[in-house]
Amino acid sequence: MAKLYFRHGTMGSAKTLNLLAVAHNYRQQGKQVLLLKPDFDTRFGKEHIKSRAGLQMEADVLVGFGTDLTQLNFEGVSCILVDEAQFFTMEHIEQLRNISLDREIPVICYGLRTDFRTKLFPGSLRLMELADSIEEIKSTCFYCSRKSIMNLKHVDGKASIDGPTVQLGGEEKYLPVCYRCYRQQLEETSHTRSEATLSQ
Repeated sequence: MAKLYFRHGTMGSAKTLNLLAVAHNYRQQGKQVLLLKPDFDTRFGKEHIKSRAGLQMEADVLVGFGTDLTQLNFEGVSCILVDEAQFFTMEHIEQLRNISLDREIPVICYGLRTDFRTKLFPGSLRLMELADSIEEIKSTCFYCSRKSIMNLKHVDGKASIDGPTVQLGGEEKYLPVCYRCYRQQLEETSHTRSEATLSQ
């Protein structure tokens, strides 16, 4: 039986590099893969799936809010690979779940588990609920040697939990951190703000 996979990791954990490697392996064997990504992710060009290591491939399907994934052409497809799956709607995840069953095609989703406020993205939440296999792509904390589990947002060099949940960025805005360092950085920002207020 084909499965639905969720492979999650923090920023900088090489999720997209992993996806591109899987796609390359399938194609080397003469098998067809279908590459999906959110249509609003234009960081490296709207049609491109690109890792920070420089490798890239063109997406086959740009998924918008109203896209019905069950209506795609799956003829000859051996595997579906999804980049930035956290930005997919819950309905999209449910469609992918059904595609894996009805079409007997494995679906491998890559994405973040939580946002910079430590809250699950809706797409990630539904994947945690429905996926047959949940795998963590591990990386280390930016500040120490512990495993990173959080994405820490920085604005003007200061840790922040302000702003919209969906905000595309890279290492210049988000850092992979352990929870201890996540809390410490936010406490330092709060302390700095308090001192600035008192000095006024």
